[in-house]
Amino acid sequence: MRQIILDTETTGFDPKQGDRLVEIGCVEMIDRKITGNTYHQYINPQRDVPEDAIAIHGLTNEFLDDKPIFSQVADEFFNFVKGAELIIHNAPFDLGFLDFELNELNRGYPNLASVCSIIDTLVMAREMRPGQRNTLDALAKEYPTYSVNRDLHGALLDSEILAYVYLAMTGGQKSLELAASDGSSSDSLMPVTPIDRSQMQLALPVYRLSPSERQSHYDRLETIKKSSGGVVIFEDLDTA
Repeated sequence: MRQIILDTETTGFDPKQGDRLVEIGCVEMIDRKITGNTYHQYINPQRDVPEDAIAIHGLTNEFLDDKPIFSQVADEFFNFVKGAELIIHNAPFDLGFLDFELNELNRGYPNLASVCSIIDTLVMAREMRPGQRNTLDALAKEYPTYSVNRDLHGALLDSEILAYVYLAMTGGQKSLELAASDGSSSDSLMPVTPIDRSQMQLALPVYRLSPSERQSHYDRLETIKKSSGGVVIFEDLDTA
């Protein structure tokens, strides 16, 4: 199964009010193995980025000024995710922006939910952790499988964190190895030859008590006998 862990950064909260995408980050996973294949793109939103948004992701107007606009990267993005299962934290937010931007191009792009299945890890987390904070940061602390220090959000970085969180939430990664981009495993395990134990001669050592050890044992049993009213089990060591 091909899964794409996806995250976006934007200028605000509502594309219908003029907010736009400024970054898309995607991490590919095949059969629960992170392949190393990613899609990452900064986007010129063709509008000013508010200071409160810059405080979250650090993407300034100057930085984004020479980046491509969404129409220039839409085909590449759509082809990367089409047909995959998308794993998104708070999926309505990211899908709302992506579908809005795709539809604005009037190229006949369908909504992503019609060509991809969607897993919302925020919904999953709320079911698994009712009444708790279920932000990505909170989940990363709950499932510490990916160690990173960050002061700012980033679409690709957050997708990488979410990939490991999702694996931890759903039972772990099948292998610590990366999968090849075609879905095959990159594991290179040596063949294992079973050991034939039928011909093995095992000489087990036999240890016997020394006279002093035997006497110490009897002395201990005598003490126990007195404290237990004369009842002692396994007192005779003649066969030892």
